[in-house]
Amino acid sequence: MTTAEILERMRGLRVLIVGDICLDRWCRYSPANAEVSRETGIPRVAVVRTETTAGAAGTIANNLAALGVGTVSVLGAIGDDGFGFELERALAARGISSDAMVRTPLMQTFTYTKLINNDTEVEDLPRVDFVNTAELPGEVEARLIERFLGMVSAFDAVIVSDQAETAAGGVVTVKMRSAICRHAAAGKLVWVDSRRRAEHFRHCVVKPNEDEAAEASWRALGRLDLAELRRYTESPLMIVTRGGEGASIFDDAGERLMPGARIARPVDICGAGDSFTAGAAAALQITGSADEAVRFGNLVASITVMKPGTGTATPQEVLASE
Repeated sequence: MTTAEILERMRGLRVLIVGDICLDRWCRYSPANAEVSRETGIPRVAVVRTETTAGAAGTIANNLAALGVGTVSVLGAIGDDGFGFELERALAARGISSDAMVRTPLMQTFTYTKLINNDTEVEDLPRVDFVNTAELPGEVEARLIERFLGMVSAFDAVIVSDQAETAAGGVVTVKMRSAICRHAAAGKLVWVDSRRRAEHFRHCVVKPNEDEAAEASWRALGRLDLAELRRYTESPLMIVTRGGEGASIFDDAGERLMPGARIARPVDICGAGDSFTAGAAAALQITGSADEAVRFGNLVASITVMKPGTGTATPQEVLASE
């Protein structure tokens, strides 16, 4: 199937993204205005402009929407706070449905605040992140699972974004993971991108990067054996991304490397894995081919790494980059 044909069929695709969604706040500060606070004597960081985008699961959603996927919906939990309002507004601006989101006063909105020097355009100060470290409240977990079970049949594919790096606080709890894996076992395409828990998913397409795959293998098996990791997770397909080298495919046919485009000077690799996931998962649902999925995912990622921040790729850019 050609790239143009894949893009055309994306218009009729319905994708649900489940997991940890955050607000990315890109705050540009002025070093010249770093006056000392009269009250505390501490220099201030003088933010002069702020841009907001949806991050983590939201980055995948942004990429799907930019590629022209017909229906993109996110299922996650946000706080009943200003950051949650900004996050919903950022999703709506891209035509992404947040109707399934659970808003609750029991937690704060997962937020990354990135401080960028307005003179140099370099992020050179520590980030200020708002993270959840307590267990997801039981009533929030129950509402998320209920919504997932009530809506999953309406979608062609499910993408799981298990991005929480804390031991607790993420949306993809043990009970949520169990509900997701049952649908994968029943034949639903479930694509999983999990930073720290890839080995716990069963019957899903699992997409770690090479470091995440190695760590999962050591946790699960006590050794580095990626082919065995795929069998351990009962995954029909495991794809391990390797940056500019491309991605390795592990399936019943064995292991093979699909080369990617070597970018000499990428502008920003932040979000490259999410853009790969968006393109590859959608292409896999359309073509049924792991090779075609990885080829298309590599193509999308090669475009987004040439943009600052968590960029996206349009159909026109994808076609021009072949």
